[in-house]
Amino acid sequence: MPEEIKPKAAKVPRDKAFYFFTSIGNYTGKSASSLEEFRNVIREITAKSLEFHFYRGDFERWFMDVLEDQELVEELRKFYPLNLTGEVLREHLHRLVESRLRGS
Repeated sequence: MPEEIKPKAAKVPRDKAFYFFTSIGNYTGKSASSLEEFRNVIREITAKSLEFHFYRGDFERWFMDVLEDQELVEELRKFYPLNLTGEVLREHLHRLVESRLRGS
């Protein structure tokens, strides 16, 4: 029996996608319309972009307001006190999203 499609696997309209920037006005050309796409983009996007969005709370807002995933937001919030940067931040974000996609 095929696995039921979970809401977290659903795509959102392009106007609700997450658009990656490195700073205000500096679009990277990358976006994500689903949590799966988000996971893929964070593997290749610059660490500068990840830091920019993470510390502004952009990921948290998108997870909450667009994906409506309170559990993911709560897990993400645990990262703030760790003052993560660069590749360490990338790895933490990737593991978090991968775990969420797997349903664990």
